[in-house]
Amino acid sequence: MNKQMIDKMGYDRSITMFSPDGRLLQVEYAKKTVKQGSTAIGITYKDGVMLVADKRITSKLMVPEAIEKMFKIDDHLAATAAGIISDARVLVDRAQLRAQQHAVTYDTKIDILSIVKEICDLKQICTQSGGLRPFGVSMLVGGVDNDGTIKLFLTEPYGLYFQYKATVIGEGDADIEPVLLKKWRAGMSFDEALKVAVGALKDFLKDDFNFERIDVSYVNVKDKKYTRLTEEEMRRYLK
Repeated sequence: MNKQMIDKMGYDRSITMFSPDGRLLQVEYAKKTVKQGSTAIGITYKDGVMLVADKRITSKLMVPEAIEKMFKIDDHLAATAAGIISDARVLVDRAQLRAQQHAVTYDTKIDILSIVKEICDLKQICTQSGGLRPFGVSMLVGGVDNDGTIKLFLTEPYGLYFQYKATVIGEGDADIEPVLLKKWRAGMSFDEALKVAVGALKDFLKDDFNFERIDVSYVNVKDKKYTRLTEEEMRRYLK
């Protein structure tokens, strides 16, 4: 085995070591994991924020309702993910605890950015600590703050976050992002947002699309309450 191959293996295996061209290879592998994950879409509309996710049912024997792809962090906060969903559950558990602690201490709902920073702080720690690996998951976190502000954030595996009006993660991002760029507009209704997001996912999945594998949740400004659509409700809205 030559020296060049040994050096490359060393950079591959160490999370805390930069390669000669300034890259953290383990972080890049985590990003590739997200690219292979099932698709998730976040979209804001006039009265709230909506998350739409593909549960990717791989067997007819699986129970679709038991596949966990959508998460309630608090009454006013929803999340979904692409990548290693078991990694997402760890982050969601931490976020839920943080939200509960804030509510008990201050008797008010936690702001969305604080939850996003909590998630990203833990992700970032795992990019610089020996014996750990990066979280192999990107998350979309959306909700409505106490002042009625609608917010949607994307968190990267390495701890960076961005705020979006609409975005997509997972295997369908290259196909669906142009659709969101073209069809998203300020002031769109709930029905319009649902048709854009589910329609884009349907176009990507083609013959594999069915309502059983789609999960939709939203938070409205009016009641600031996390709500999931049933399959029957989705069919009714998308007639």
